[in-house]
Amino acid sequence: MVFTVGGIKGGSGKTTIATNLTVWLVNQGYDVLLVDADEQSTSTKFTRWRERNTDGNSGYTATTLLGDAVRQQVIKFKPKFDHIVIDTGGRDTSSQRAALFVSDALLAPFNPRSFDLWTIADIENLVKEVRSLKSDELHAFSILNRADPKGSDNRDSADLLTESTLIEYIGPAIVSRKSFANAASVGQGVIEWQPYDQKAISEINLVFSTIMNKLNVGINV
Repeated sequence: MVFTVGGIKGGSGKTTIATNLTVWLVNQGYDVLLVDADEQSTSTKFTRWRERNTDGNSGYTATTLLGDAVRQQVIKFKPKFDHIVIDTGGRDTSSQRAALFVSDALLAPFNPRSFDLWTIADIENLVKEVRSLKSDELHAFSILNRADPKGSDNRDSADLLTESTLIEYIGPAIVSRKSFANAASVGQGVIEWQPYDQKAISEINLVFSTIMNKLNVGINV
């Protein structure tokens, strides 16, 4: 599968989702390619920290691609890897569009805030446009990310995301926790960070395993 983690607003935690998905897939025993298609290069920095702390053994292959090179190179890479994860920027860029045209699934994270949720209509239009031009299917999933530990905003936001007929909401919400930042600071996924944050791990496992099941991809969780 080729997964694009995207959206049109920055700050929703796309790199957190992309890097944690990559580590999660590696933990499943898959050979994974992580493509950094964001000009901010945060996934690349994550991989550098990971290699520094693992003597160069990140467990996955990483590369940087921008613009139409994303489409061209991912087509070439696809037969060589079990899964490819593409981290795109928080804007409707040529890199993101190129990624979507060669992807099986879009994962769109949203924060439980009105400004983030208002963009769902724009992402729906982007999905509709790409689907009209692609010969194969593009699945689209929304994730509530950096959610509040308490309060009604998560439920209200999840209800709003569920209303979309083009982008399927996948729960539970992934709560904003220090363990994600702590893990990222040394190039780790939250499933690797010690001491283990069982709540964060449970949320990640449920979200990713649900997506994989909907795509009919085997998992070990």
